[in-house]
Amino acid sequence: MKISIVTNAFNQARFLASAMESVLSQEWPDVEYMVVDPGSTDETPDVIRAFNAKYPGRIIHIQERDGGPADGLNKAFARATGDLFGYLNADDVYLPGCLRAAVAAAERHPKCAAIYGDGFRADEKGTLGRRVISTRFNPRLFVYGGALVLQQSTFYRADAFRAIGGFNTANRTSWDAELLLQMSLRGMQLVHVHGYWSVFRIHPESITGSQRLHNESRATHARYFRTVMGRDRTTLDEVLRRIVFGYSCLREPRATALRVMDRVATMDLGLPRRSI
Repeated sequence: MKISIVTNAFNQARFLASAMESVLSQEWPDVEYMVVDPGSTDETPDVIRAFNAKYPGRIIHIQERDGGPADGLNKAFARATGDLFGYLNADDVYLPGCLRAAVAAAERHPKCAAIYGDGFRADEKGTLGRRVISTRFNPRLFVYGGALVLQQSTFYRADAFRAIGGFNTANRTSWDAELLLQMSLRGMQLVHVHGYWSVFRIHPESITGSQRLHNESRATHARYFRTVMGRDRTTLDEVLRRIVFGYSCLREPRATALRVMDRVATMDLGLPRRSI
């Protein structure tokens, strides 16, 4: 099975080498790797050139203006020839064995539209923190905050991705979640596979770390709620959100137990911590 991986690399030179190495060092023979640079003004082009020299013929370098991250990804996937699609942000990394595990899962679940695993959080320096444990996904759970899917550990069946029409280019905060929501609303199968596949780096310049699009994100999630429930969120829904979160903790005891363990383990005890 062929995998197409895309990395958006706009002004991310200081992290990009780690992301690219994590893709190109995977022990899977059939990987199509595209790196999208819509016009970086930092050392990003130098990093890509260095990797082209280190891995000749392994990288498709796309230099084209786009309308934002989702648009850049769509343009790359429009050229992709793989059976399975994944994308890795320039500040994140795949863990060893990720692609092999993803292919194995896709082969075990031939009817799935997307498969996804688990992973870890890391800080700006790459120090690993808590595990990120994905959970089962359905639209109602999702809009009430009871479903979690780690994007970095998510892979889409190419035909399912195309059937949805790719990512919503107007969505600047959670285009990956919207794609999964649309797949689920159309009755497509989403499968969670236990396994640590990636590292999600949070730092002051990232969307998650900076919270610079917080208000836009809230509006986007309100739109998701209207799409699924057919109405706006009410005060009662905020109460239900807390109940659903509690229900999801009971429904996913493994994820809950691991989160509790990590909260204890990552307390500042003065112990050395592993880095990527």
